[in-house]
Amino acid sequence: MLTTADFLPIWPELILLIMVCVILVADLFVRDDQRGGIYLLSLLTLGACALVTISSSRPDVVFAFHGMFVDDPMSDLLKVMVYIAVAVMLVYSRGYVTVRGMFQGEFFSLVLFATLGMMVMISANHFLTAYLGLELLSLSMYALVALHRDNAASTEAAMKYFVLGALASGMLLYGMSMIYGATGTLSIPEVAARIASGKATMTILLFGLVFIVAGLAFKLGAVPFHMWVPDVYEGAPTAVALFISTAPKLAAFAFVIRLLVESLGDKALLVEWQQMLIILAILSMAIGNITAIAQTNLKRMLAYSTISHMGFLLLGVLSGTVNGYSAAMFYVAVYALIGLGTFGMILLLSREGFEADRLEDFKGLNRRSPWYAFLMLLLMFSMAGIPPTVGFYAKLSVLQAVLDAGYIWLAVVAVVLSLIGAFYYLRIVRLMYFDAPVDTTPIRSDAAARVLLSVNGLAALIIGIVPGWLMALCQRAMQATL
Repeated sequence: MLTTADFLPIWPELILLIMVCVILVADLFVRDDQRGGIYLLSLLTLGACALVTISSSRPDVVFAFHGMFVDDPMSDLLKVMVYIAVAVMLVYSRGYVTVRGMFQGEFFSLVLFATLGMMVMISANHFLTAYLGLELLSLSMYALVALHRDNAASTEAAMKYFVLGALASGMLLYGMSMIYGATGTLSIPEVAARIASGKATMTILLFGLVFIVAGLAFKLGAVPFHMWVPDVYEGAPTAVALFISTAPKLAAFAFVIRLLVESLGDKALLVEWQQMLIILAILSMAIGNITAIAQTNLKRMLAYSTISHMGFLLLGVLSGTVNGYSAAMFYVAVYALIGLGTFGMILLLSREGFEADRLEDFKGLNRRSPWYAFLMLLLMFSMAGIPPTVGFYAKLSVLQAVLDAGYIWLAVVAVVLSLIGAFYYLRIVRLMYFDAPVDTTPIRSDAAARVLLSVNGLAALIIGIVPGWLMALCQRAMQATL
């Protein structure tokens, strides 16, 4: 029987669910010129969730709903990061979705439903809970990609995303069924306990592991399950592409930790999934970085960049140590930060009828606005891992974890592929500072987005100079959770 104690850890989820219902109903009664209220209500909801999550955070681990839901330091920290990423996305996107007729209640409700799915994924302590969270996120994302209904590219991207997403979900479910067949349970701690006690059937378990890793790789966009990423990024409205590339990556990291590390992290299985992750990481970094060089569309280039970054993230996970998981958590947080800024810059330069998603659209940006060119330079340096930006420290911490795990050759490969990847980031810097502008239209956006983008860009530099506090937060969260 459920008790009051079961509901205390899910207060943020309950608040979000209630407010999404309120927003859905309220949207029926407001005129188009009153939808600013829906926008503010969405931001306030995220703020309230953050307040409750922070005020109720504790150093110990709390289980609820018969062990299907867990509230621990890792979940608290990742949820706060998700709230921030989603709130920043909403602020950046306001002007973009307004001029394209998408400033509607369904945009906000779908974004908040996707956020709820991420929160469930982050706190899942059962394979089925994790799957429910994933499906809530995925279904909301398919609808968001297709939100610009009159645009053929958006519709095509949503169709591809849906078909490939359904395939990945099928693989994940098949893997879960095999895990159940091998262990007799789908509870994450019980699966780990039965594997450790030697009661699990290893052959079936290994087959299940392969399908689980394949499903996780698809959700991260790792090679060879990356086919949907470039098409979806290019076809989706830029505001939605921004959303896909940031907050869901934080939830995907939690998904990997829950399913792979907490349940299948036994030494006998660790070696098996480490080998698989090594292959996925190398392929992702190689194909992501090399293919990105040939791109002329900025959103496609950033899609391949995401693929390579997810490969780098997997390096931290495959190290199999708490320090490695902490480094991976730091990496995904940093990636979300600079991803927000980079897509925010595309939104800043776009206007009605103009997407600003080609590389040449950034030509001569320094002459149009030295400040925004400087911010973009910081973000590109951070993406490339050039000191003193935060991207450098993120890559360094992951490489350190790989070296500590004894994979010296893998660290060398990662450094070489990162150097190749630096080319296409620096190409944007060259276009901004050394080429004449193609577009001379004055840059206009609302004040909140301009201020937030400035903070976002400077944060890539400031956190890079003093990264210790964020890394300490990640380490404390992972040590208390695992």
